[in-house]
Amino acid sequence: MEVALLAAVVLLAFVVEAAAGFGGTVVTVSLASHAMPVGDVLARFIPVNVALSLYMVVRHRAHVSGKLLFGRILPFMGVGVVAGFLTARAASPTWLKIVFGAFVAVLSVLELRALRRGRRVAEPLSGLVAGAALVGAGVLHGLFACGGPLAVWVVGRDVDDKGAFRATLSALWLVLNLALVAGFVVDHKVTASTLRESAVLVPALVIGIAAGERVHARLSAERFRVAVFSLLLVASLVLLARSLA
Repeated sequence: MEVALLAAVVLLAFVVEAAAGFGGTVVTVSLASHAMPVGDVLARFIPVNVALSLYMVVRHRAHVSGKLLFGRILPFMGVGVVAGFLTARAASPTWLKIVFGAFVAVLSVLELRALRRGRRVAEPLSGLVAGAALVGAGVLHGLFACGGPLAVWVVGRDVDDKGAFRATLSALWLVLNLALVAGFVVDHKVTASTLRESAVLVPALVIGIAAGERVHARLSAERFRVAVFSLLLVASLVLLARSLA
C-alpha cells in the first residue's frame, strides 16, 4: 500500500519537475511523508529522480548554463549539502517533518503572494546574499533533497529563458542527487530491497516525463506555479498538524 501511494504521488511529482525543472521532491516529501518516514520516501524516490534529471540534461543539454552551474551554484550548495546530510543522520524524524512542513508552508505563502502581485522578474542578488541562500539551499537538500525553492529564488534572477532555467536546474539536481544516493548507499538506506521498490516507480517516471514536457510547452509559468504552490501549502499544513498532534 505504501509503495502504491508513493507511485501515485511521484507521478504528480515527475509531471511537476519535468515541466518546471524543480519541485518534484518537495511534492513527493510533502505528500508521501503523511504515510512514510521522510528517509524512507527519499531512499525510494531519489534514485528514480536521478533518471529524470539525466533524461532532462541529455535531451536539453544545449540549454544548460555550465558557467552558472559550476562557477556559482555548486560550490556553495555543495558545502550546504554536506552539512545537511550530516544533520539528517542525527536529527529526530518528527522534528524533521515539522521543520520541513514549516519551511514549505512559509515558502508557498511567499510564492503565492508574489504571484498574486504579478511580480515576475527581479534583479540578480548580490554575491553575499546569493551565496548565503545557496548554502541554505544545500543544507535543505542534504536534509530533505528539497533545496530547490531557495535555489530557484537565486537562479530565477539570473536566467530569464524558461528552457535554460529548467535544463540548468536539472543538471544541478543530477549532480547533487547522485551524491545523496552515494551517501544513502553508505548509510544502508538504499539497498537491493529499496531499489526494487524504486523500480515500481519507473512507469510513473515515463508518464510523468511525457506529461511534463507537454505542460512545459503549453501552460504559462504563472498558472503552473500557482497550482503547484497551492497544493504544497495545503499538504504542508496537514503535515504540520499531524506532526504536532
